Amino acid sequence: QVQLVESGGGLVQAGGSLRLSCAASGSIFSINAMGWYRQAPGKQRELVATITSGGRINYADSVKGRFTISRDNAKNTMYLQMNSLKPEDTAVYYCNAALRSIVTTILEYWGQGTQVTVSS
Repeated sequence: QVQLVESGGGLVQAGGSLRLSCAASGSIFSINAMGWYRQAPGKQRELVATITSGGRINYADSVKGRFTISRDNAKNTMYLQMNSLKPEDTAVYYCNAALRSIVTTILEYWGQGTQVTVSS
């Protein structure tokens, strides 16, 4: 049974920083890619950043220069360092992983989300 658990969200003032974590657990054979998505009230879920098992990284234009995605492959854990936060970054942030378990083909999994609120 595979689970993704996000942590690290909270309330910060504009210009502040947060670091989100996503831990994958269960019967995992390999992780092809992981990513962060976010969804603000009344808006569609959008890509924030992704990272492949080989270290290739992709960022949304809105967060380039402010956010940094990273992975600890040995621990199956992904991080998102968020600096210079803006009120428009306020959203629920979701962890996503495309992975292969011991008994399945490659599938996508989602975490439950963690709330990030940036006050003005």
